[in-house]
Amino acid sequence: MTRCSGTNRVFYWEEPVFEAPAAFVEVREVNRKLKVAVPHLPSGLTHAEINRVQNFLVQELMAQQVVRDPVLWYYTPLALDFTRSIPGSAIVYDCMDELSAFRGAPVGLRAAEAELFSRADVVFTGGKSLYESKRRQHNSVHCFPSSIDRDFFASARNIRTDIGPQARIPHPRLGFCGVIDERMDLDLLAAIADARPQWHLILLGPVVKISDSDLPRRQNIHYLGQKNYQLLPEYFAGWDAGLLPFARNESTRYISPTKTPEYLAAGLPVVSTPITDVVDPYGINGLVRIASSPEVFGRAIEAVMPSRNSPARLTDVDRHLCHLSWDSTWREMAHLISELVYGMGEGKNEQAASVRGNTHDGGIECSTT
Repeated sequence: MTRCSGTNRVFYWEEPVFEAPAAFVEVREVNRKLKVAVPHLPSGLTHAEINRVQNFLVQELMAQQVVRDPVLWYYTPLALDFTRSIPGSAIVYDCMDELSAFRGAPVGLRAAEAELFSRADVVFTGGKSLYESKRRQHNSVHCFPSSIDRDFFASARNIRTDIGPQARIPHPRLGFCGVIDERMDLDLLAAIADARPQWHLILLGPVVKISDSDLPRRQNIHYLGQKNYQLLPEYFAGWDAGLLPFARNESTRYISPTKTPEYLAAGLPVVSTPITDVVDPYGINGLVRIASSPEVFGRAIEAVMPSRNSPARLTDVDRHLCHLSWDSTWREMAHLISELVYGMGEGKNEQAASVRGNTHDGGIECSTT
């Protein structure tokens, strides 16, 4: 959406915060054209009341900001519950995961997605396996696998100093960055830590939908919490390998981890469990080691760590990553959207807008050209 805001006004509607005596919207400016809108609602509202109040607040914001005829851009089908009445020039469903397979998924999520497929003009999927799952459900489905800010993460290759709490952790350091939830193979982490007590596992990210008591606790496992995105290259620079220790279950069946190209760009050798969108293309092309058991995973880490600064490996990585960028992803998406908005006839307002939903409780964002 930062790229979208280069030519469009963007309003990103976040999840509600339930702490206000009366409903209002807090608007935070990221740049001149990109704003994040956070609805603050009273606690104790029913599901229907939450949707009704959000619908009012969205329309009030659109009126204040003079947003007309928007492109409605959804990350989650649940945002339909408070945006059905908003007319728009096009509807985009940006399907980033099989949300119905996640722990605690709302009962009505599958039905809501079916409705969104019926209303959407175009569907984007966040990976190849997800594309294969969704492509027969709509006549315009397009695959946009995880991309990367190459130069940003590649800056880690030239960082020689340690950062913050990581500085006191001994090497070898094996790192993971991302949400820690039911998709994480916690038994695998514990097994690696137990088998190699001299290795130190560093996990960056929030713990979501699982209890802290579920997490394996060892002297060589370090949970450092969520970090600012801008600091990630500094953390990656201090690791000896990047890990993708995902469990094999319904919630990981269609994932396409963004961290795969980010680790590689940072110069890290990478070991992953056999996640479909990691195996193809990264495993097949020899860029990521694939391991399906704790023993094999440990041996794979042992094998790749010496290649941390290998010029030959980094050349192979850069050859693959040169074709990936969020700039090109956005250009392709924008082209598809422009065809929808400007190909609908003379009666359409030329001021296009976009509304995009959050992957959790149904936030939306809208942008206008």
